[in-house]
Amino acid sequence: MNFEAIERLSDDQMEDLHRLYQAEWWSKGRKKADIERMLKHSDLIVAFCEPDSKRLIAFSRILTDYVYRASIFDVIVEASYRGDGLGRILIDAIVNHPDLKSVEGLYLYCLPEMIPFYQKWGFTDDVGNQRLMRKVQL
Repeated sequence: MNFEAIERLSDDQMEDLHRLYQAEWWSKGRKKADIERMLKHSDLIVAFCEPDSKRLIAFSRILTDYVYRASIFDVIVEASYRGDGLGRILIDAIVNHPDLKSVEGLYLYCLPEMIPFYQKWGFTDDVGNQRLMRKVQL
């Protein structure tokens, strides 16, 4: 498997991200302008592209205060690259990112079937009495 790590997306890679989002149930319908705005306000991007074409093949973004909390969002690997270990490499790159090494807690949410995948890095669904809450504003 041949890929290159990137921390910023080119315009073409933003198009690739839009394409990747449209293929997933949880991000289908995201608009290009909203994606550009989201990227501007994300603290870190950990992503991979093909070295020759520069086509985006894996992506994640992190919102953090760099001390107490870092929330990982939008972990996505292009379908044709799944099963080759790229997801593991992506999560390794996040949890070992130098800017996140001193952060007290990394957070993410996922579907129940993905829990065993993330447990390999010490993530747990045992959050005590805490509950995820949200307010949808559309």
